[in-house]
This record gives sequence, structure tokens and C-alpha cells, in this order.
Amino acid sequence: MEKRIKLFDPIIGTKEEKAIKKVLKSKFWASGSGVGEVEKFENKMKKFLKADECVAVNSGTAALHLALSLIDVKNKEVIIPSLSFVSTANSVLYNHGIPVFVDVDETSLNLDPNDLKKKISNKTKAIIPVHFAGLPANMNEITNIAKKNNLSVIEDAAHACGSNIGKKKIGTHSPFGCFSFHPVKNLAMPSGGLISINSTNAKKFKKKLNTLRWCGITNRKNSIYDVTDLGWNCYMNEFSAAIGLIQLEKLNKLNIQRKKIAKKYSENILLKNKMPFDDGCSYHFYWIRVKNRTKFRNKLLSKGIETGIHYKPIHTFSFYKSKIDLPITEKVSEEIVSLPTHPNLTENELEKIIKNVNEFS
Repeated sequence: MEKRIKLFDPIIGTKEEKAIKKVLKSKFWASGSGVGEVEKFENKMKKFLKADECVAVNSGTAALHLALSLIDVKNKEVIIPSLSFVSTANSVLYNHGIPVFVDVDETSLNLDPNDLKKKISNKTKAIIPVHFAGLPANMNEITNIAKKNNLSVIEDAAHACGSNIGKKKIGTHSPFGCFSFHPVKNLAMPSGGLISINSTNAKKFKKKLNTLRWCGITNRKNSIYDVTDLGWNCYMNEFSAAIGLIQLEKLNKLNIQRKKIAKKYSENILLKNKMPFDDGCSYHFYWIRVKNRTKFRNKLLSKGIETGIHYKPIHTFSFYKSKIDLPITEKVSEEIVSLPTHPNLTENELEKIIKNVNEFS
């Protein structure tokens, strides 16, 4: 039976296995205060991103939640694209804020700055641009809009570890960048997230986040400590950090391979509506838009090719149901299909994907 081509497939080797065994044998598997492998990972990410500080947590959701908690959005509006994973909106509600959904640009599928301007009100406190599929959002324009309206910006970089605008990494274009290290991500872990801090108050923010990620615990000396805030249990474990350190070593190389795959798609897939090629994109996946999506995906699956849908718009879920007009988001959400870009793809598999996409679209 022919091997199925997976939509996502982590790239692992003997180094990850050795790192896991080392942590396992150490019997030091977790520390809320973030020492050991976690601290090493934070320092390596800080250097990689050229951020002022980094704080590791247990998920991208936790990263968004904690970053938002620093700017007090209670009863305030936070503008986000609806074409995103639901965590982007959930993080706003965790902090008692009000998510306001904006449309996306049809070419990039990132937050549309023109619709952003229309949605700003006297209750708006923050903007969360999502770097969709790893393609950088228009941070220059978003930052300018935020400055004019005295708004905070938090980057949702869940798809974009290693993406950049010029020489500056995604996650450093605003005070806080939030990353996800789920097994399907470019930098894969069993679970993990990280907040990059880019501010003159970076050390103060890091100290606060260290407290918040570990149940509000602070001033610990041996077994004596204080609790100064309502915190959460969302620190990163040692196993995830150990894997993350190995994954980070090869991230640039793997992202280059992803770009080569994306470039081949861009040049050879005959569809008009497809993800643009951008050398600054890390290509978490590559999207196309097709009519008769269910039929198309079933045809590809029958040929052993997995595809995905990213995403059903948040504002259409029962919990978030909202009568707002987001024409591009709704149109795209009916047609979008995600294709594999992971570096485990062989040349033959890549050719097979392109051939079948062109035949059935």
C-alpha cells in the first residue's frame, strides 16, 4: 500500500531521542520557575529572534492569554481577524475583553488594514495581527495605525516561527510576540509556546510573566514563597524545552526547505487563487482556493494526499456567532485548502501533489 502524504509531519531524529532520554533519566521533568532546559530554550530563542526577553509557556494559547493580561483589556475591544484559530479570540475573553472581528486582505489572508481602520472605536485597546500560514502581516501599516490611535499590538506568530520582514524577525515588530510549538508547527514540541518581549520595560514584563505562568508564585527561596497575583499553571516542561532546543538548531534550514516547496507550488500550480510567494514567509502550510472543495479534497485523499482547512471563521462558531459583514473571510473560508509544506516531502511526492491539484481543481 502506497504511503499517505501527510499534511503535517514533524522532522525528528536521534538528537531529539537523546535529549528526551537525558531529561527522563534526570528525573527533573518540570519546574514552574523556568530553570534547566526551559531557561536554555528561552535564551536561545531570545538570541534567535533578537528579542529583549523571552518567556516560555505551555502553549500558544497561554502565550496570547498572558501577553494580553499585561495590558488590561477588561471591557475593552481587541481587534482580531476572524480567519484564525479560535485561541486568538479565546485569549481576549480570558482577559474579559471584547473580540472585534475584521476582514482579511484577499491576497495575503492577513488582517486588512483598511477594515481595521473602520473597526476602531473609543473602546478599542489592542490589535492582534495573525501572520497567517507564516506570511508576515503588514506590520508597518498596522503599527502606524496603532500609534495614531494609542493602541497596543500583540503579534499572533503561531504560524510564523522564523518568518521575517527584511532582517527583522516576526514576533519583534511589537511589544509582544506569541508563538506556538505544537507538534505540527515549524518548530515542533509535544506542547509549548513563548512570549517574546520587545520593550524598554522587558525585564519588568519578564518578571511579571514568570509569576503569572506559575500560579502567581514569586519570591521563592527553597520551599518558602509568596503569591502576589492570580496566576495560571502554564509553564513549559523540560521535555518540550529539550526537544525545542534541537528543533531550533535546524529551524532555519527546514524553513528554507519549506520555501523551496512553496516556490515550486507557486510556479507550477495553475490556480489563480493561491498563496503568494514571499521569501520572508516560513510557510507553515501553503493554501490554495478551489470550487467544490469537498469533492476536490476527497479526490486528493483517494490519491493518498492529505489536505486541511484553515480555518472556519471564528465569528461563525455558535459561541461567537455574530452578524457582521466579513465578505472576503466568508468567501475564502468556503474555498481554502491547505497543502503540505513539511520538509519530509520527497520530490516525487511534491510532483504528485502538484499533478493532482492541477488535475482536480
